[in-house]
Amino acid sequence: MTRDAVYLDYNATAPCRPAARAAVAEALAMGGNASSVHGAGRAARAAIERARASVAALAGAEPADLIFTSGATEADNLALRGTGAGHVLVSAVEHDAVTAARPDAGTIPVDGEGRVDLDALDRLLGTVGTGGDGILVSVMAVNNETGAIQPVAAVAERVHAVGGLLHVDAAQAAGRIALAPIWDVADLMSLSAHKMGGPPGVGALLARAAVPLRADSLGGGQERRRRAGTENLPGIAGFGATADELAGGWREESARIAALRDDMEARLAAIAPAAVVAARSAPRAGNVSCIALPGLAAEKQVMALDLAGVAVSAGSACSSGKVTRSRVLDAMGWPPALAGAAIRVSLGWASGEADVDAFLAAYEKLARKAEAA
Repeated sequence: MTRDAVYLDYNATAPCRPAARAAVAEALAMGGNASSVHGAGRAARAAIERARASVAALAGAEPADLIFTSGATEADNLALRGTGAGHVLVSAVEHDAVTAARPDAGTIPVDGEGRVDLDALDRLLGTVGTGGDGILVSVMAVNNETGAIQPVAAVAERVHAVGGLLHVDAAQAAGRIALAPIWDVADLMSLSAHKMGGPPGVGALLARAAVPLRADSLGGGQERRRRAGTENLPGIAGFGATADELAGGWREESARIAALRDDMEARLAAIAPAAVVAARSAPRAGNVSCIALPGLAAEKQVMALDLAGVAVSAGSACSSGKVTRSRVLDAMGWPPALAGAAIRVSLGWASGEADVDAFLAAYEKLARKAEAA
């Protein structure tokens, strides 16, 4: 990413923080396989365990609960497939990593703000009963497209009442809302380093000791035999450094970014009165706005903004570069034409007022074009 561009796509990936880059470089120079017993191996193992403690602490978890993976997608797959649950329910707004992992899963409807319909969840849990071959429910903490925050505690209460397990995809939550209250009620939780400003290609699954978990990746005995393969030492070290940085100041950083986002939305209402912000009445993470501009397709908006030097996205970034109508907005009951006109603007640790100013200047031109059409 060139720094002369205005980058507002942090929910796709956040630029790597300086501390994370330094930790990756140091680990690359270290060498050594963490499974080896010689000095270099022991040094690599110590670096991994330091990072494990740091990432676990960010969620208020024990280091032994944490399994390093290649990212949140692998963590989601390990959670959804590794428990062997016979009955799986996922919300209608989950990431593809969750829905694809268990295509046989039942779908929990959401309301117009994209939050789980708790009455519908009660009915669905009533149909699968208790005990038997196991129940697993997966609900994301923060939606990657709208920022809507799910009522995780209320979901957990219902799931545990029928003897089920709760998995929470918290990839978009770290650094934006508190993780500890989520982990307090979850049985499994997925994290991603690069959404936090760490390196790509590394993530983690938190899994309580009592949760039966069958490894999806077989081979050596790494990660307490729950995920085989030589550990990604540079990525893990960068993940740990990111967690350390967030531990000391994520609340202040999150508040600063939320103020930027709120100012952006207030000014947006003045320059583009027709624009619609998704989940605006719901509790939301403070870094993201999903904005629909009626009459102008999302793909055209993304391309026009890119030509103006502003990087945003339309929906999830995990669709091989395709711009398609958001199924999250579909699930929320948005009309197809409006859902097809929505873009996602997401801010992060390096965002500033100048970035918001540049976006709004470019967006105002789009709004005028849509009005004239």
